[in-house]
Amino acid sequence: MTRVAAIDCGTNSIRLLIADVDRATGKLSDLVRTMRVVRLGEGIDSTGEFSQGALTRTYAACDEYAALLSEYSNPPLRIVATSATRDAGNRAEFVAGVKSRLGVEPDVIPGAEEAELSFLGAVRGLPQGLLTEPVLVVDIGGGSTEFVLGDGLPSHSISVNIGCVRMTERHLHSDPPSTQEIDLVEADLADALATVASTVPVGEARTLVGVAGSVTTVAAMALDLAEYDPARLHGAVVTRDEVERVTGLLLAMTREQRAKLPFMHEGRVDVIAGGAMVLRALMRAFDQQEVIASETDILDGIVYRLASLSA
Repeated sequence: MTRVAAIDCGTNSIRLLIADVDRATGKLSDLVRTMRVVRLGEGIDSTGEFSQGALTRTYAACDEYAALLSEYSNPPLRIVATSATRDAGNRAEFVAGVKSRLGVEPDVIPGAEEAELSFLGAVRGLPQGLLTEPVLVVDIGGGSTEFVLGDGLPSHSISVNIGCVRMTERHLHSDPPSTQEIDLVEADLADALATVASTVPVGEARTLVGVAGSVTTVAAMALDLAEYDPARLHGAVVTRDEVERVTGLLLAMTREQRAKLPFMHEGRVDVIAGGAMVLRALMRAFDQQEVIASETDILDGIVYRLASLSA
């Protein structure tokens, strides 16, 4: 067994996975899988820099993760930073702050690598009988969304700046959002998805897999869960009609109403409608009739890749 750890530092959340990977079977066994919503990318779409408040919240999570890693004898660790960090003018300050707390410098990876790692984690983590190839994996993040198509291995990928935080901060300011605000989001999404379709042959996809909190929260609402249940959500199949219904409901709700949903993480209350809109738009644009929700994602991909290098 190889013990490794991964941290994914995105626009909305910072997540830690410590796992044992069986070298013979490739099976991954979680020891710690946890998330803190720090909203690192708060305001970055308009300012181009991390705010001091966002950095403070992120550093506090890093201190907490350092203690957890110490409990597990500090296994080999890779830290990956994605959309918000790629965009930040003061990312050197962020990189230095994280390294001083965790002893490892975060890798600010390009969208192509982010997509590849998301594909690896999602596809290896789902029952193979559930997937018909080619598979299109969509990772709806806070600042960006990655699209990667593959048949066993990734063949085409692209990252576009249409994440749930970015869309919310850019347009969804009313409570609930106004028709005009929704139209502005849809226009941005249409432009970005046209770029995706010109780069990735999305029409070849036989299975759509969605990863990250926007997708799993939409699935939780579609399933009418009494609480957020990763075991129920992993591999859940949600139809396009259900995505349409849930997105419409979320857009009609106030913040207070969304916060009362029993499966809703407090860090997603403000941005879930924007994330649901991304999912709805891509299913419409690419004529996908269902999406499979996956609880395994880029974190798992980082761990698989790190374990193979550590073996």
